[in-house]
Amino acid sequence: MKAIVYQKYGSPDVLQLKDVEKPVPNDNQVLVKVHAASVNPLDWHLLRGKPFFIRFMGFGLLKPKHQILGADIAGRVETVGRNVTQFRVGDEVFGGALGCFAEYACFNENRLVLKPAALTFEQAAAVPVAGLTALQGLRDTGQIQSGQKVLINGASGGVGTFAVQIAKSFGAEVTGVCSTRNLDMVCSIGADHVIDYTQEDFTKNGQRYDLIFDAVANHSVSDYRRALSPRGICAIAGFSTIFHMLIVMLVGSLVSRIGSKKIGGMSVATINKKDLVFIKEILEAGKVVPVIDRRYTLSEAPEAIRYLEEGHARGKVVITVHQ
Repeated sequence: MKAIVYQKYGSPDVLQLKDVEKPVPNDNQVLVKVHAASVNPLDWHLLRGKPFFIRFMGFGLLKPKHQILGADIAGRVETVGRNVTQFRVGDEVFGGALGCFAEYACFNENRLVLKPAALTFEQAAAVPVAGLTALQGLRDTGQIQSGQKVLINGASGGVGTFAVQIAKSFGAEVTGVCSTRNLDMVCSIGADHVIDYTQEDFTKNGQRYDLIFDAVANHSVSDYRRALSPRGICAIAGFSTIFHMLIVMLVGSLVSRIGSKKIGGMSVATINKKDLVFIKEILEAGKVVPVIDRRYTLSEAPEAIRYLEEGHARGKVVITVHQ
C-alpha cells in the first residue's frame, strides 16, 4: 500500500510517498480502507519534533518512532479481528489513531464509530481530533451550561468551527472571534455575535463571558481574567509558544486558586467511543456541520501540512485517499 512516510524530523520536505507493507490487524483491531484523513496541528508538531519535549512522550528522541502521520480517518472496514464485536466488513466508520496518511490503517474498535450516512468521507474525517478537542474543552474543562455567554477565540479554525457549533448545541449564547474575511462564515455556522480581532480586542471591550474557549492562546492571563464574569472559566486548547504555555499554566493556576475565576489549559483531547458517539449524534441531528477549507490528495500531504501550518485555514484541511 502507499503511505506518506517520514524517517527523520524536519519540514514537510522530508515527507515521502512510499510503498509500505499493508498492516495486519490483531485480534482486537479493525483494518480500515482509508477514504479520507484530515490534518491537525499535531501532525506538524510530530513532523518537526517540536516542541522538543514531545519526543519524550513515546514519539522518538532522535528520529520518529511512528513514521506515518495522521490521526483522523473515515473509511470502510476491510477486515476485523476475531475478538471484534462492534463492526463488520463493509461498515463505513470514522475515528482516529496515528497512521492515517495511508491507504490502510489499523484501529482498536473503541476508537471508531459508524459514519453518519449523510456525511461524506471527507466531512467525517474532519471531525475526530478537532471535534473532540472542542467538545472536551467546552464540556469537561469549561463546564458549559445552557444560557451562558460563551466566547470562542479562533472561531474560524479547525477546532473553532466545531466549538462554535457545539457551544450552540448546548444552548449557549456564542460570540466568535476571527479575522475580517471570516466574519460571515462564523455567523453562518451559528455564532450569535462576531468580533473582528483586527478591529477590536475582546479582552478590552467591557464585555464579560461565563466561558472563554481559546483555540489560539494569544492573550495573557490578566487579559482572560478581565474578560471573564465573576465565576467564569477560561479553557485554552492551544499555545503559540512553550513560554506562553508555561506562563499561563503557572499564573493561571495561581489566579484559579486565589479567586473565583478559573484559567488554564485543557488536557489533550482523547479519542474515545463515548465522545465519538456523542458527536456522531449531534452530527446526525444537523447541529454540527464540518467546515472544510481545502482538499488534497495523499501525494499532496506535504502541501496540506504546509498550508495548515501557515495558520490561515478556514475550518479543516482534508486529504482524500480513496475516491
